[in-house]
Formats: sequence, structure tokens, C-alpha cells
Amino acid sequence: MTENDLFRLRDAVLEQIRLLLENEESCHDFDHTLRVLENVRLLTGEEACSETEKLQAELAALLHDCARPEEFESGGKICHAELGAKKAEKILRGLNCTDPELIRIVCEAVRTHRFRGRARPSTRVARILHDADKLDSIGAVGIGRAFHYAGRLGARLHNTEQEALNSAEYSREDTAYREYLVKLRHIPDRLMTDAGKRHARERMKFMHEFFRRMSAGE
Repeated sequence: MTENDLFRLRDAVLEQIRLLLENEESCHDFDHTLRVLENVRLLTGEEACSETEKLQAELAALLHDCARPEEFESGGKICHAELGAKKAEKILRGLNCTDPELIRIVCEAVRTHRFRGRARPSTRVARILHDADKLDSIGAVGIGRAFHYAGRLGARLHNTEQEALNSAEYSREDTAYREYLVKLRHIPDRLMTDAGKRHARERMKFMHEFFRRMSAGE
């Protein structure tokens, strides 16, 4: 495919994903997809990717959460990354994309982007998508998302470190602080690109300080 073909395909995919996710009530709505897209653009620029790689990564960013509605409806029984890869291929083919290499690269990135997933990203496009998605979980946006999620669960505003670490998921103690302690503070160690690691360290400084102040009652 030419670059112009890729641009047209990206714009068509964006419109389909907007219709699919704009009414999602979770933190993985269309706004999240757009933030991940911007993170992908940030990382591909700093990682000196080719124009083709940039567009492949943008397609992967747009499609990475296309199966979130099914995962949410199943109560987590469906893996949105695994199903999303299959769904992404169907969307691409439905938009008359017949480039097997493009489909392979984009769908592989979707399949391997999940933080808790067993499959590890094996291409640069997949590693960039992985890091771009994780960057949206930390810093100021990550704090907002953590409280949004905890509020939907009916969790407390805050609790102690002991209460948080000794509690279960989906309980009243499953606070934003618990999400930070159990998952979010470890994200910088899991990132795979140099650019992603740099931005993660900076965003995590703000997050550390926020929860320190929260725990101090400031």
C-alpha cells in the first residue's frame, strides 16, 4: 500500500472506532484511544520510525481496544487483546485492506499490547503501541483514570497501604491508591522503548508525589 492509501485507511478506521467506542462508559472509551494515538505519535517521532511504521502504529493505536465492549460485557472472561486482534483484521479487511504484511503487523500489535497478557510484543510497532497504551495509565491522566474506575466500583476515596494491599479486586478497598500500589507504580519497569521509559519516569514522579500527599492528608 502507498502512504496515501495508508492515510485513507487510517481515517476510515478512526471513524469506525469512534462509532464503536464513543459511548463506552469505561476508562477505555474513544477519548482513551485518541490519547494513545497521540502517545504513539510522540514515541514514533522520538524513536525515528519510518513513515510506514508511524502509520502502522497509528492504525494499531486506533484498533487496540476495539474488543473492550465484549470484555466488559463478559466481566473480564473475554481477553480484549486476543479478540481485538481478530476483530481488527475483520475491520481492516472490511475496509478493503488486502496487504497481508500490514494486517499481520497491526493485528500482532493489538494482540500483544495488554499489560497482563502473556504474549510479548515482538516488533517495533507492537512495542510502541504497548508503551503508548501504558503511558495513558500514569501521570495526571492515570490518576484521573484510577479514581474514575474506583468510583464506578463504589470504592473508598482513599485507604492505607495495608488496607489497599490486603484487599481484593472489585471490593470497597479497591481504591485508586490500590491500583497505584499493585500495578501503576511498576509500569516504568515494563516499558520497552527508550522514549517510553523517559516519558514514564517523568509522569511517574508526579504520580508518586500525588499519592504521597494523598496519604499524608494534604
